[in-house]
Amino acid sequence: MRQLLAVAAGLVVLAASACSAPAPPRAAVGPSATPTGPATLPAPTGAHPVGTTALYLKDASRPDPWDLDADARELKVTLWYPTERREGQRAPYMTPKESELTLKGSRITGAPYDTLSKTRTNAIEDAEPAGRGFPLVVLSPGFTKPVSTLTSLAEDLASRGYVVAGIDHTYESYATTFPGGRVAECLACDSDTDPGFGTGLVQGRAADVSFVLDRLPSEWDGSGLIDRSRIAMAGQSIGGAAAMAAMVKDPRVRAGIDMDGTTYARIPKSGFTRPFMFIGSPQHVPGGRDTSWDRDWKLLTGWKRWLVLTGSDHQSSTDLPLLAGALGIRPAPGALSAARSAELTRTYVAAFLDRHLKSRRQPLLEGPSPRYPEVTFCPATCGTP
Repeated sequence: MRQLLAVAAGLVVLAASACSAPAPPRAAVGPSATPTGPATLPAPTGAHPVGTTALYLKDASRPDPWDLDADARELKVTLWYPTERREGQRAPYMTPKESELTLKGSRITGAPYDTLSKTRTNAIEDAEPAGRGFPLVVLSPGFTKPVSTLTSLAEDLASRGYVVAGIDHTYESYATTFPGGRVAECLACDSDTDPGFGTGLVQGRAADVSFVLDRLPSEWDGSGLIDRSRIAMAGQSIGGAAAMAAMVKDPRVRAGIDMDGTTYARIPKSGFTRPFMFIGSPQHVPGGRDTSWDRDWKLLTGWKRWLVLTGSDHQSSTDLPLLAGALGIRPAPGALSAARSAELTRTYVAAFLDRHLKSRRQPLLEGPSPRYPEVTFCPATCGTP
């Protein structure tokens, strides 16, 4: 569904999104502000320094679903991982061209088009990987968004002892840059009102995930860091829906997180026993505007959690709240701050992964915490907004 207004942690960001069957409501916001200059992502909270690199993979076994002239599916995969190197060139957030196409596609006009390319990250570009036996987490972004919009979460997970593989699903975001400077733009953006669009999209993303898991051991020199028996996936919006679709298709994905995405994959009626967690905005309370979680909750027969964050919105789990000042966007009254949104996302995602990939007990996931009063455990204590 083409969504003309997406709210980022109470910050209005014009965007397109295929995340949710019902469009989120418009939030009350103030006038645009003067851009504050380049944004800086918050420092990772774990013990490890973080490195990052990019892989470019080609799946010759299937044609591209969006480019009818391409007989193979090309993907860019960004890896974040533990390293021993603490100094060096920080990785770029986006290229200037990617920033321009993202802002134009999102109809953001109050900041220079190269603004996002000046965002300051924490990971050291092409640093040597260090260690071994780390679990792998696959990340999938929302529709029209590059995986770089999940950088804050990815850097934090890598600092906590995970290898993170973020997939840019080609032609499903405003810009993906390949070697030689070739830029793939959003061919799927013209199809997002077609019947069955969401179902087809998550099926394609699940195939992307399986291909990356197949190829990563042979294509990345640092793959020895990874314990391939411990793999999870998380995603935002349609990327969260893709996490469920990938788990239904590929048993290698042991656990999954959907961050505010309407689900489309059909869970077998016999049930689904692998761990899964929903983290959502208030539109995702039981009986709320999006009922797909109500439907799937009944079919999740293993460990499961359904968390709703007061004051959050569809983009709260992404970097967009952290970038809002640089883009000249004001917060809405009562919205979570950008720093709090990032803290909640990082904390609860890491707790889930530590429990299910590292077998570490997590009292935080057992019920409400006075430290995080914004987090409600559903369905028992949730109501219809």
